Amino acid sequence: MAYPLSATKLITYQQCPKAYNFRYERGLSSPSAFGSPAFGIALHKTLADIYKDWNYDYPLPSLDWFTVCWQHHTGEMKPAQIHEGWMALQLYYEKYVAPLPQIRKPLGVEGKIKASFQVNNIEFSITGRYDRLDYTDNGLELIDYKTSKTIGPSDGIDLQLGLYFLILEQIYPEALETLSLIYLRQGQKVSFDVTPEHHQQVRELIGDIAVKLRADDEWKPEVGEHCNHCGYQKYCPAKSKKPEPLPEGTKEARQVQLVLGL
Repeated sequence: MAYPLSATKLITYQQCPKAYNFRYERGLSSPSAFGSPAFGIALHKTLADIYKDWNYDYPLPSLDWFTVCWQHHTGEMKPAQIHEGWMALQLYYEKYVAPLPQIRKPLGVEGKIKASFQVNNIEFSITGRYDRLDYTDNGLELIDYKTSKTIGPSDGIDLQLGLYFLILEQIYPEALETLSLIYLRQGQKVSFDVTPEHHQQVRELIGDIAVKLRADDEWKPEVGEHCNHCGYQKYCPAKSKKPEPLPEGTKEARQVQLVLGL
């Protein structure tokens, strides 16, 4: 049976194998390791509505259209978050909408995607939901929105973007030309052209993490700044001198049985 993977699983494991074990292998619920999700969810849903619901008989939406879409998703946020989110949307409008003669209707918005991926005779089922897939003059551009307060290093493809690349290349072979991250707080776009080198880089990166994840039976904790937001600290031997026992009803640890390629 194929082992299911997602971008969230890969990112969690890369950040801390112990947290991955608690969440996905042992089935422990926890607050998000990445902080409150309300801000990011609201911005993503607003941008989805902006593109999905716009009447493309007209060339460009106005900033008023952004306001209407934003107001539908602010109910769970604090006033400071609402203000910060609106500043990000205004910046997005000024940089990526207002200068255009017209906007193109995307091929897909918040599209669910699924494919298979094999490494060392281990089969993985990979799934995801991309933010936007655009037509360009040269092919397709995959766009992912980021709400992080810092911009990631540009010397390698983002892990989530790379996973979607592996899926979409099976759905649209040779049509995908560009992978882009748009950092909404900073109004900055980072793009990668799809090249054989990037393809190899993505396969090696994700393949390496996936195989380690599937074979892991130690789940060593990785200590870092992410620990400050981790809901598993009381169970973790790296953060607690006397870790609490896992609660009743926790799943049993799985047995690792793999057949690796020669």
